[in-house]
Amino acid sequence: MSHEFACKVYYEDTDLAGVVYYANYLKFIERARTEALREAGVDQRALLRETGVVFVVRRVEIDYIAPARFQDAILVRTSTERVSGARAVLLQEVCRGEDTLARAHVQVAAMGNDGRPARIPSPARAALEAFANG
Repeated sequence: MSHEFACKVYYEDTDLAGVVYYANYLKFIERARTEALREAGVDQRALLRETGVVFVVRRVEIDYIAPARFQDAILVRTSTERVSGARAVLLQEVCRGEDTLARAHVQVAAMGNDGRPARIPSPARAALEAFANG
């Protein structure tokens, strides 16, 4: 199962040629991860308040395959590749119709208020596991 997040490319997302600026793909996939957790019942503000844990991006590896352009309707698919005690690796694909435009492997880590690694709280872990591949 994967989560799908639809959005539209605005003029502000593009460069002078009307092509999405490469760094803006990171914004698209960040919004998609936030919405995936929210729709799975995880309120990240409540998670911080109740457990002192937040998610931070530890690593991103992204391949740009084809350009998205001004006014394109795009879809970000998010699935979980693996979850460990304090980390999760997600696959996020930015698509336009059947075409994959970008593919990112994103490693997120749970971090406590003290800035040290923390275990992923069980509600968040369950949400991440719900989006597991195969």
